[in-house]
This record gives sequence, C-alpha cells and structure tokens, in this order.
Amino acid sequence: MTTVTARATPRPRSRLAWLTLGAAVLLLLPHFVYPVLALDILAWGLFAVAFDLLFGYSGLLSFGHAAFWGVSAYVTAYALSHSWNVPLSLLAGATSALLVAIPIGFLSVRSYGIYFSMITLAFAQMISFLALQLTDFTGGENGLQGIPHPNLLGLNFDSNLVRYYFSLAVFALGMALAYRMVHSPFGRVTQAVRDNEVRAQSIGYAPFHFKFTAFLVSATLAGLAGSLSVFGHGVVSLEVTNWRTSGDVVIMTLLGGTATAFGPVFGAGIVLVLRDILSSSNVPVGIVTGLVFVVVVLFFRAGVVGTVQKFLRR
Repeated sequence: MTTVTARATPRPRSRLAWLTLGAAVLLLLPHFVYPVLALDILAWGLFAVAFDLLFGYSGLLSFGHAAFWGVSAYVTAYALSHSWNVPLSLLAGATSALLVAIPIGFLSVRSYGIYFSMITLAFAQMISFLALQLTDFTGGENGLQGIPHPNLLGLNFDSNLVRYYFSLAVFALGMALAYRMVHSPFGRVTQAVRDNEVRAQSIGYAPFHFKFTAFLVSATLAGLAGSLSVFGHGVVSLEVTNWRTSGDVVIMTLLGGTATAFGPVFGAGIVLVLRDILSSSNVPVGIVTGLVFVVVVLFFRAGVVGTVQKFLRR
C-alpha cells in the first residue's frame, strides 16, 4: 500500500509542473514572436486540442473539422461587423459550430474507422461549397476583410497585445473545459469505449451517446478556436472551410502528441513558427513541414510532448 501511494503522488506534481511551464510560455510568447503570430498559435492550438478530444481520447479520426472552424469564423465575422461585442460574437461563433455539429455527428458517429472519416470529410466539403456560393454572407472567393474589433470595458482591441491576452483568457477557458472533460467520469468512460467498445457496451454503457457528446464538445471548441482566429486577424478567407485546414490540424496534433494536455498546442506552435520562418526564404514550406512530420512519425511515435513525457517517467 505504501509503495502504491509513493508512486501516485508525483503525478499531480508533474501535471502542475507542466501547467506552470505552459502558462509561463504562453504569457511570454508575444514578447518573443510578434503578437499576431502568437494569437494564431493560441487559435490553432485550441483547434488542435479540440481535434485531440475526438481523435486522441475518443478514437475518432475526423477529416472534416474545418467545417466547425469555418462556420464559426463566418458567424463571428458577421456578428462583429454588426457591432456585437467581442464575447457575444465569440459565443455566437462557438454556438453555430455546435448547431452544425449536431446533424453531422448524429449521422457520422454511427460509422466506424475510415467510413467515419469520409463522412465528416464529405460534410465539410458540402459546407465549403456553400461558403463559395453564399457570397452575400461569406464574400465567396474574396472572403471578408476589415472586420472591426469593438472595444469592451475600456479594452482597446486595436492593440495586438490586448487582443492576445484577451484571447489567452478565452484559450484558458477552452483548455479548462477540455481538461475537465478528459479527467471526469465521462472522459474515463469515453476512453474505455475507445479502447474496447464491445466491453464497454457489455457492462452497460452506450457507446454512441459518449462518442456523440465528445463529438459535440470537440466541435464547439473548434468553433471557439475559429472565432479567436477571426478576432485576431480581422479577415476570413475561403480557406477556413477547405479540406487542407482539416489536414493541418491532424498534422499539428500528431506532431505534438495525442492524448496529452499541451501536445497539440506545441504541435501548432511548431508548424506555425516553421511557416513564418520559411515564408521569407526560398525553401518550400510544404516540403520542410512534411520532412519534420516524417521524422516525428518515425522516431517520436507519441509526438514530441508525448515522447518527452515517457522519457521523464522512465
């Protein structure tokens, strides 16, 4: 009994250490990279965390998460352009992603493996087609530009730093929700369904309900991330609903490490910083990113953060 207790006690300390390190890095991040890039890391990091809730903890590989990111981006842009305050606009974006996810999840979660992935991709392509056609709302190929940032309670959102730290607070709320979900009884059952759905069903759990709920939470957080991206950049392009956006978030999550607290955020930071550095050079961004991804898959199967955590446990 004493031995078990001694082994269990370092785990909360380890989590606290990782949390403290992550918080310190994010607080100082806009002083090492320009604030717009730092805010981009927050948005894509939350997007990757949302995807990891579905893939890493529920075992469902979605190729259509760009649908929720994109729908939320357009709704948030519409709300901000019609003088809604920032928190209400972000909430409207996340809610729209949730509403879109209900029919998509209800139909797709009943499928398994590659069939689930293909159904989510098909729905995302449908939404991308609608975004191209509904030019009055989305701007079509031209997108939406010059989206305002209405000030709130004396906060001047024209300042990049103010926008970043406000987004950091929203990001922290999203991360807290994801953490609570994973470490709740619901999260434990969801992971049990991921590991052995037949056994979970045999002891009385309904796998569909747990996977469907996880799908909705993941979509809502993905929508919140899309709202943060619009808030940070003030523009929305047609790329927000493109299938490549779904592919990018898969790469970010695998690079950082699935089923880890800060792994997806770290993976998003790697990809975005690499793109920023390489964009001013003649080196093709896609080739370098692909090589980094291949190296991680070959030598860091658990992702960068996951591999470091395993090494520290040893």
